[in-house]
Amino acid sequence: MSNRYIETCPVGCAAALATTDVVLPEGPLLRCSACAQLISQISEADYLQSMQAFNDAGFNLPDERAAQRRARHAIQRLDRIRALLGGRLDRRARIVDVGCSRGDFVAAATGAGYEAEGVEPAPQIAAAARAAGRKVHTGLLEAQHFDDAQFDAVSLFEVVEHLRAPRELLQECRRILRPGGIMLISTGNAASWTARAMKARWDYFQTQKDAGHISFFNPRSMGLLAERAGFELAEVTTGRVRFAEKSNLPGPLFIAAKLAAEALALPARLYGRGHDMLAYLRKPSVA
Repeated sequence: MSNRYIETCPVGCAAALATTDVVLPEGPLLRCSACAQLISQISEADYLQSMQAFNDAGFNLPDERAAQRRARHAIQRLDRIRALLGGRLDRRARIVDVGCSRGDFVAAATGAGYEAEGVEPAPQIAAAARAAGRKVHTGLLEAQHFDDAQFDAVSLFEVVEHLRAPRELLQECRRILRPGGIMLISTGNAASWTARAMKARWDYFQTQKDAGHISFFNPRSMGLLAERAGFELAEVTTGRVRFAEKSNLPGPLFIAAKLAAEALALPARLYGRGHDMLAYLRKPSVA
């Protein structure tokens, strides 16, 4: 009997899972033969142990440079959400960030004119967000019992790769979105040049470095998940390439790998091969 935490494709495919050449401590990643989703063979006990990292008092405390970078990215994403909403609102757009951690995106959205709040399952981190003045609820999204069609936008940053059954969460997000509302998902791109080149060396695949990462999307599998959860896929973009970690290569070789990655950054965006993926989903205006 299998001890895997995930037994079937998280996207909802009934196809077989095949072994890949990306070999991690818990075993080779598996690939769905229908949508190419990559799936960890981690056990439930090891997965749950990994997820404890998110409630550590020191979790997700960026330095000043990282905080400034996050703020820039937040504004870019909020501007894109506003553009996709069409600018037709005669009031402040309402947004909820699911899995919001310390509420940095909530703060950025509030500063950008949104009526913003967050949901965070880790009690200690949710409390820290509230202590910083952010409107953040503790618990899972389903436990908040938001009314139907309450939000113009929902964001999920680095959440879906942690989930065994992501469609359930997306359907709850769809329920609380107004018709025409936008959902933004960020996650890694398992079809990226980074994933192809680095394989098991990519830290995104490693629960020791990125706690709880068990399910790895590509643009096709993301589109299928969106469709099966009742969304339209408005836009998918990818960015960035990496071929090496600084700690794994001598200085000159790392510099060469970094220069090659920088040269390929634009083609990666154009061809959907960057390792950072942003998917903008839209709830249909008419059911």
